[in-house]
Amino acid sequence: MKPKTRQSVTDGIPPEAELILNQIETKKSNYKQKMIIAFAFLIVLMVVSLIVLGLDFKFMLKWLPFILAGSGYTFLVAFLAISLACILAVVGALGRLSTNPIFNSMATSYVSLIRGTPLLVQVYMWYLALPQIGKALEAYGIPGIQRLLTLPAVPAGILALGVCYGAYMTEIVRAGIQSIKIGQTEAAKALGMNATQTMKRVIFPQALRVIIPPVSNEFIAMVKDSSLVSLMGVWELSYRAIKVGRRHFQSLEMLIMVAFIYWIMCMILQFVQEKIERHMARGDRRIS
Repeated sequence: MKPKTRQSVTDGIPPEAELILNQIETKKSNYKQKMIIAFAFLIVLMVVSLIVLGLDFKFMLKWLPFILAGSGYTFLVAFLAISLACILAVVGALGRLSTNPIFNSMATSYVSLIRGTPLLVQVYMWYLALPQIGKALEAYGIPGIQRLLTLPAVPAGILALGVCYGAYMTEIVRAGIQSIKIGQTEAAKALGMNATQTMKRVIFPQALRVIIPPVSNEFIAMVKDSSLVSLMGVWELSYRAIKVGRRHFQSLEMLIMVAFIYWIMCMILQFVQEKIERHMARGDRRIS
């Protein structure tokens, strides 16, 4: 393939430099072509494998709209949970960085406890164990607390995911804040800013460039982990696929279809994440 010309860019550039630039363009073009070919080969291989398995594609197409209708619950749970997780992560990170022993110990205990227990157990704690805690509190003279702590499935799932991911994201936010050089804080103090103003106006805006890309990874992971709310009977993607598969004894078709749906959703989110990373990194390095 003939390399792209760089007439408009290389005017006045020595021939040796122009040759190197053309070689770089050729390598990039060849790399993209090989990536497309490899991806197309994998798609063909997967399609052939599905045909060999003897899947009922008519059955899959028939139930596709019904399964896709559950994506609304999936995104609702994931979006609200990541919003809660962001709030908890900021509070937890500030607690972890605090010199106050009470705040620091509370934040450290939160991160340690949540990261040290399985997410599935936490989901059941919010949905099944919380009403029992309310019943015990009512025995100590707090009327109506059991009803208040008996949560519907969707809020329980949002709280479980949000609290869990908030603990993991606490370390992301803390690391992002600590990545800002101490000179920034000293300069803010020299300008007369207090600790709150320094964090709000100087440190945190710069830390966002470090924090946002890994937080995007957490959101992608949360979209997949939102399938755990199916255990509480929420009619999201996984629950619908499992129900239809069991009813018609064609679980393989339904599970493969919902797996592809999650895959496509995650690819779209990964594309958005790459755009965000390029935008956030434009001041640090040249992204071609």
